[in-house]
Amino acid sequence: MAIARSQDQRFRPVGSLEIATAFGFNARHVCRARPFTMRLIRAVLLASLAGTAPVQAQDGGPGGGFGGGGPGPGSNLGFSGSGGGMPRLQIPGAAMPPPLSLPPIQSQPDGGLGNLPQIQLPAPLPQIELPGITGYAAPSIGTPLAMPGAGSLTLSAKLTGDGGDIDRGMVWRVFRPEPGPDGKLPLIATAQGGTSNFQLDPGSYLVHATFGRAGATKRITIGPNAREEQFVLDAGGLKLDAVLSGGVGIPSDKLRFSIYEGAGDAAGERALIVPNVSPKAVVRLNSGTYHVVSTYGNVNAVIRSDIRVEAGQLTEATVEHKAAEITMKLVREAGGEAIADTSWAVLTDSGDIVRESVGAFASMVLAEGEYVAVARNRERLYQREFRVTAGRNSDVEVIADENGAEGVASSGD
Repeated sequence: MAIARSQDQRFRPVGSLEIATAFGFNARHVCRARPFTMRLIRAVLLASLAGTAPVQAQDGGPGGGFGGGGPGPGSNLGFSGSGGGMPRLQIPGAAMPPPLSLPPIQSQPDGGLGNLPQIQLPAPLPQIELPGITGYAAPSIGTPLAMPGAGSLTLSAKLTGDGGDIDRGMVWRVFRPEPGPDGKLPLIATAQGGTSNFQLDPGSYLVHATFGRAGATKRITIGPNAREEQFVLDAGGLKLDAVLSGGVGIPSDKLRFSIYEGAGDAAGERALIVPNVSPKAVVRLNSGTYHVVSTYGNVNAVIRSDIRVEAGQLTEATVEHKAAEITMKLVREAGGEAIADTSWAVLTDSGDIVRESVGAFASMVLAEGEYVAVARNRERLYQREFRVTAGRNSDVEVIADENGAEGVASSGD
């Protein structure tokens, strides 16, 4: 017997006749049926009711389904109420899936679905600014730090026998003692810095150590045992500078030094050791005497001196130039404008050419002494004698006097 719940919360039995009538059977035919037929009709109706009720409860069905509130077959069975829906069958131990929750869809008067709910997508990843790849030098494949059967050689150097180890600025080169096919000693390994360690096959080697321009070479034999070798370079430093008379400084861009060996060969020529040395730069040299040439400008302001370098010490030497900077110009009258397209020649008082140039202004550094300035313009020559006083820069004006000018004969075929 089915149970129906009335609106006043009281229960009453529902007979087979009411169920059959609710599903559209003719009440007259149902009443005339036999008891067995009635039980069969009841079983079929209850099975149909159990299969269709959940579907109608979810989508509302015709008439709102069981408890949907609207007219339909379900409302005739008495399963109505404000809660609506058909009771769920609870099976012990069975996990019930969670109800599907979807956002409501707003219907439009024209039958459309209206605006669908906006789906929020995750924000795009932020742009990451990566630094540029630093360029590196191509890796060099050298001898591994440790080789089977190799002997260990540790090298260190000092400026003097009682001085400390040099911790930077050293350059070590290891050569084989036999020349290669090109006639040069094969270079086996190099290192820079201070104390260095090498892993070398047993045998004989030539080791060359340099500290600036100071250096020393030794023949070393490597065996299976570790070996330490120390070099005493017997070296010092040399720092050079120059001034004008009265201690006036000289611009560094116009001053250069060259360092030669102290002793010359049979012809009196000295070997150049270090060219183009800037003022106040420290040059590392083996102890000894050196010939230093200081040049101010690029003409004839040159000072030569012999300087001795002591081991383990910094030797500072300053030379004095007796020279000055002269600017020459050709003018129509004293204090006038310089005439362009002028060629210049500077001669000594004995007639030797010291310098030649072209331009309205001719500037140069000259050693102290007597000179003759010769200007050539439009095939005519003008000249003037002048004197250079050490440390006194000056202008030299050559007057373009037509009365005293000399013509220049043009050569032709």
